[in-house]
Amino acid sequence: MAKPNDRYVLMIETTAALEEACAKLAKSEFVTVDTEFIRESTFWPELCLIQMASPDLEVLVDPLAKGIDLKPFFDLMADPSVVKVFHAARQDLEIVYHMGGLLPAPLFDTQVAAMVCGFGDSISYDQLVSRLTGAHIDKSSRFTDWRARPLDDKQLSYALADVTHLRDVYLKLKEELSREGRTDWVDEEMAILESPATYDLPPEQAWTRLKLRIKKPLDFAVMQEVAAWREREARERNVPRRRVLKDDAVYEIAQQHPTEPQALARLRMIPKGWERSQPASALMEAVKSALAIPKADLPRIPRQPQMPEGAAAAAELLKVLLKIVAEQNQVAARVIASSDDLDRIAAEGEEADVEAMKGWRRKLYGEPALQLLRGEVALRFVEKKVEMIAV
Repeated sequence: MAKPNDRYVLMIETTAALEEACAKLAKSEFVTVDTEFIRESTFWPELCLIQMASPDLEVLVDPLAKGIDLKPFFDLMADPSVVKVFHAARQDLEIVYHMGGLLPAPLFDTQVAAMVCGFGDSISYDQLVSRLTGAHIDKSSRFTDWRARPLDDKQLSYALADVTHLRDVYLKLKEELSREGRTDWVDEEMAILESPATYDLPPEQAWTRLKLRIKKPLDFAVMQEVAAWREREARERNVPRRRVLKDDAVYEIAQQHPTEPQALARLRMIPKGWERSQPASALMEAVKSALAIPKADLPRIPRQPQMPEGAAAAAELLKVLLKIVAEQNQVAARVIASSDDLDRIAAEGEEADVEAMKGWRRKLYGEPALQLLRGEVALRFVEKKVEMIAV
């Protein structure tokens, strides 16, 4: 048990206590959740602390406690009757997905909701708390080594604040979304966060994390095979990808095609002596696998489509329109459309298969964008402001 800042807080270190707490939390309409983790030296995040709060209960869970089983926590995360509230949820959800084999649902991410409500492109948690509640969060413990035990009262108070203030933030944002008729907008975004595909990139697609510095199909095939091998190796050993092979080494191997230890040893990005290791042998097998692909079956290098004449200028106008729409509707521009969306709309118009042309975004921005491209509306500068007018 811990008692930070003279306020009694339940610190859970046993499965029985966790089961009892989760049973109480499950009676609430919502529960706010956060995690503290370390991942500098591992592929998968190492979960060090779980914080949860309902309107009636606040708890800290020690996942490093000897013998504790986190199943009651995962059961709560899967409970369809309880909304799970996170801020900037993606990394927390990755942990739950990896350790529990599920994704929390229903879900509410206050960072996404804040963008929809006009609080900027990526407002931080402490800024959001300050603006919505007036409370100030002491950030002096943010660089804590959360694996260390025992955690002192100041660290526990800091960790708990991540979910206690979140209760008020959630209720205020929920009220704002309802008032503005934008609850469905956030629901669309939560569907992406609740999809396993968001967190489970197959090793065969690991090359998509790399910049395309490759110009030949055969080099591209080697890069794909090496990136997939590195991904599997990093997961199996639970180490960061860079510990297995740095990105620059992947590019060098893709261009040089080493299939023998001597050739591998000559590469600038390969540590001395590594060519004789078991991983090096597996790596060279991956290279050989790529080199064995028939020329007709080599993968095509993705190319950015050529912009039609005038599309670049149209994209610039669409950026201005995006800024106007975002300001008028008090929605973060980033959550409406990306730069790639704008380029695609400028080049393909109605046929552009991008998020900005779907759902609430289409009504808010996509339709005005098409009107601008068709010449049905224009932009003009009046009294130090740009506005859209009918033509």
